[in-house]
Amino acid sequence: MSNLSLFNEKSDEVSQLRELINFHNYRYYALDDPEVPDAEYDRLMRRLREIEVENPDLITPDSPTQRVGSKPLSEFTTIVHELPMLSLDNAFSDEDLFAFNQRIQDRLKSTADVEYVCEVKLDGLAISLLYQDGVLVRGATRGDGTNGEDITQNVRTINSIPLRLMGSGFPAVLEVRGEIYMPKAGFNALNEKARAAGEKLFVNPRNAAAGSLRQLDSRITANRPLEMCAYSVGYVEAGNLPAAHHDILQSLKHWGFLTNRETQLVSNIEEAMKFYRGIGDRRDKLAYDIDGVVIKVNSIELQQELGFVSRAPRWAVAYKFPAQEETTELLDVEFQVGRTGAVTPVARLQPVFVGGVTVSNATLHNRDEIQRLGIKIGDTVIVRRAGDVIPQIVQIVESKRPANARDIIFPERCPVCASSVETIEGEAVARCSGGLICAAQRKEAIKHFASRKAMNVEGLGDKLVEQLVDQNLVKSLADIYTLDLQTLANLDRMGEKSAENILEALNKSKHTTLSKFIYALGIREVGESTARNLANHFGSFEALASASEEMLLAVKDVGPVCVHFLTDFFSRDENKQAVEALKANGIEWSNIELKSIADLPLASSTYVLTGSLTRFSREEASATLIALGAKVSGSVSSKTTALFAGSEAGSKLQKAESLGVPVLDEQALIDLSSQHSIEI
Repeated sequence: MSNLSLFNEKSDEVSQLRELINFHNYRYYALDDPEVPDAEYDRLMRRLREIEVENPDLITPDSPTQRVGSKPLSEFTTIVHELPMLSLDNAFSDEDLFAFNQRIQDRLKSTADVEYVCEVKLDGLAISLLYQDGVLVRGATRGDGTNGEDITQNVRTINSIPLRLMGSGFPAVLEVRGEIYMPKAGFNALNEKARAAGEKLFVNPRNAAAGSLRQLDSRITANRPLEMCAYSVGYVEAGNLPAAHHDILQSLKHWGFLTNRETQLVSNIEEAMKFYRGIGDRRDKLAYDIDGVVIKVNSIELQQELGFVSRAPRWAVAYKFPAQEETTELLDVEFQVGRTGAVTPVARLQPVFVGGVTVSNATLHNRDEIQRLGIKIGDTVIVRRAGDVIPQIVQIVESKRPANARDIIFPERCPVCASSVETIEGEAVARCSGGLICAAQRKEAIKHFASRKAMNVEGLGDKLVEQLVDQNLVKSLADIYTLDLQTLANLDRMGEKSAENILEALNKSKHTTLSKFIYALGIREVGESTARNLANHFGSFEALASASEEMLLAVKDVGPVCVHFLTDFFSRDENKQAVEALKANGIEWSNIELKSIADLPLASSTYVLTGSLTRFSREEASATLIALGAKVSGSVSSKTTALFAGSEAGSKLQKAESLGVPVLDEQALIDLSSQHSIEI
């Protein structure tokens, strides 16, 4: 191929890339409705930059590489930043990061270690706050880096933004830059509220923050859970700042700004790499989304010496994490059946690398979620994976929908046992009505029955249960107690010793408690705590099984929904037969002696719990005291009988001591439960 032909080919690719990037800039900045994840955008920009570096003659003033973002919306007043708000160059590998450090050393003509400040890269919206004589006078978005939007009234509604600076020593004119974002808890609550109201959900916290901040009505912004974290300063007049970036952050903190507690000063690039690894390991446990780590030269003098390129400082880089969102194609939808019969649509995807692993499946939750997304088989979708959370589809790219896209049809019959699929009024989840005749439910029911908190059959794990059901060796809960040594020893990855251990565990599990047996049956809405309350209230399985709705409603924490599933379970002949078969195979427990409240050992007493307990959860401790007849209060008073205090007890302990209320430790609670045979 001739040089001219090659040049023309590159020119055509550049034109296509610019058109696509400009479109995505418009969706991201102007509409707050991105159509592709950041990783896809980054790839397009990297490719364009590579071509322009190789072919400088193709660079034009209007290229996306020559500016930061797009023009702001016209609905807001446009402001001009006193100093441009530039973006950062990105690193995507360890090699990129070490190359960044090498460029700095080369430009400084030094081989000495460089001191860096490492910060988490919050996934939100960049903001500029201008203070005059310590008073907030303007808040603006970054916009295109030179021109932003005046959103002063909106930023004033955010509690983490000081309206007046604290302390003293700040310049007469101070521009503070930072990130406005939405914490995960606030984002989840916002989407739950929108879902309940039948409104459109936000795709992710960054999208929610951007949409919330750029509302024309500041009252809407005020009701959104936004935070602002300061990370640098811009324009400064009539005042001096510290000579190091880390010290500037400390000054901002003293003046009333939220700064990120993860920020760390390191001595060299190797320590910066260690910081990146450590934050990456804890990324999903943070209260907010981040998409990387920002690494900045600490010395302001060195920053000034290093200077800027046209769009970014030479003294800082953003080392990105593997993307948590990617685009891929929805190839098909299959339906899985769980322990409670829930029929869940599972998306089969064109495999895509996201969140550090290759993803080929994602949950679609239920029929309502499919309708909300408006998704069809064949669509291009955005899939999100964060940590150990099951990958899920968060958005479709409607502009890429093919002509042959197909609707997703929910099954009317169970894909496993062909029983009818039913949806109870008020529930979004469709369920198979087959119960224990459904092999899928049978597997999950046995797994639950044998689990540690239920019958605790050690060694009877998921894979073994699946083998037993698939080979028709176990068709009911009771069948696991008819297994023999030869049957177990002949299974895959089993030997005689392992088989003996399982038989021993099965025999040991036959002696249980009433509450554990109730929990093991897997009745919907009956968890450990509810099972314990039912056992302590009725005392025997027979009394529970024959209880009326009114009697069930009298049990602590048992509501109408739980009552519905309890009465439904005990009304079915197959469930009655399953319980009798279990008892016939040796399952036994002791009934609980019921006493009137007046006869209980702690009747007419009031206890308070505080601090962290090790043997009990707070709920279990409360249940123990209530079962003994006590009232459990949330506050200490002169009428409090005693305070049970765990580690890290706070103000309640102090108040109890000041009032002379007896203070007991956790061992006293353990002794009480053992003495009176209360099930925990």
